[in-house]
Amino acid sequence: MSTSSTSPNGVTTSGTTPAAPVTNQQSFDRARGVLPGGVNSPVRAFGSVGGTPRFYVKASGSYVTDVEGRSYIDLVNSWGPAILGHAHPEVIDAVQQAASRGLGFGASTPAETELAELVRARISVGGVSPIERLRLVSTGTEATMTAIRLARGATGRRLLVKFAGHYHGHSDGLLAEAGSGLATLSMPGSAGVTAETAAQTLVIEYNNIAALEQVFAEHGHDIAGVIFEAAAANMGVLAPQPGFNEAIVRIAHEYGALAISDEVLTGFRVDPAGYWGLDARAAAVANPDAPEARWVPDLFTFGKVIGGGMPLAALGGSARIMELLAPLGPVYQAGTLSGNPVAVAAGLATLRLADDAVYSRLNQVAETLSTETSAALSAEGVEHVVQHAGNLFSFVFSGTEPMNFADVKAQQGYRYAPFFHSMLDSGVSLPPSVFEAWFVSAAHDDGVVSKIVEALPAAAKAAAAASAPQ
Repeated sequence: MSTSSTSPNGVTTSGTTPAAPVTNQQSFDRARGVLPGGVNSPVRAFGSVGGTPRFYVKASGSYVTDVEGRSYIDLVNSWGPAILGHAHPEVIDAVQQAASRGLGFGASTPAETELAELVRARISVGGVSPIERLRLVSTGTEATMTAIRLARGATGRRLLVKFAGHYHGHSDGLLAEAGSGLATLSMPGSAGVTAETAAQTLVIEYNNIAALEQVFAEHGHDIAGVIFEAAAANMGVLAPQPGFNEAIVRIAHEYGALAISDEVLTGFRVDPAGYWGLDARAAAVANPDAPEARWVPDLFTFGKVIGGGMPLAALGGSARIMELLAPLGPVYQAGTLSGNPVAVAAGLATLRLADDAVYSRLNQVAETLSTETSAALSAEGVEHVVQHAGNLFSFVFSGTEPMNFADVKAQQGYRYAPFFHSMLDSGVSLPPSVFEAWFVSAAHDDGVVSKIVEALPAAAKAAAAASAPQ
């Protein structure tokens, strides 16, 4: 018999299923009965910080609300795409209008072209516009997987170079030393990935030009491409050393390989033109006589902001390389949901609203919060380093600035869990892992920022009191 009921937390359920649980613990217990680990993405299980994961039922502006009806200031922001804040009225209106016309057609729509043209226009600095063609897909993993296949198809080579601690999705060849969720779970790779597949990926140390030169000297004739996060943001935030990204592109091209810049996290968040644009503009300010675009990757991958919170991602690059994709070329990629009209509507609305005022606010909030958090930790004598890549930031509990994944893993990471839970108890939701970036939004107004700052002293005391595990 079909039923409809409203639980004490205000969630309406219908059908034959029982009413929604009224606590986070009840929600987690129920989820573990049908979902592996009770989650559909590992970091959500709070394995790194302990305690009960929050189950959210609503989000608006800078707040999220859990099944118990408690609201938290959100510094996760759906891992980046809520750049305008949650449920921005104009984005929601665009989604609702698109949905009213149909959820999907399995055919092309004019809006896909509009989004591709918008991306091409935004990824442009000083007359350099590297996105001539764009292919829409559904996830960042799909975008990076396709970019790698394209690099192999373009070069006829089999090997891929990646950097320890950089995360490019969960496709088989990319999980070794991948940071983020794997770092949280202390896993070097993944079961189910064959030795033959893993052997096609060469993992080297981040920010180490000598290591990059050596791997190409030894294997350059068989390397199809180098994939790299434009700024690492899955082992905490760790920006490239000056000239490192430029060296990646230069060395790859010397050996006839492709450079693939993964901007799934940084794209359209740290700058209208992503980290590539941020770096190019900084270079122009530092040296007006030098070319702005010192490094231009062959391929870019995008996700998160490009979909405005909906499942949407993309890869793009020159027409010469991108038109190797089917139907024009021999490299196959397809997807029923690629360019889904509802997701494209969310992406178009978000990118159109993400103007200079939005980026100015993001930068201001990020600077204030990172400075105030650092001051609170310093006041309690907690060793730490603030890591920045534009308005992305995080903290490493160490007295030494990290250069690579090994340095990040050597930190006093045990201090983060008590810090995290103190902030959560004060109504501030942080990323549930020390290996993740903090994400602000344009909806974080001065009042919200003040509430976050008020919660920091107690959290810093909790971090200072933490003891290393025995």
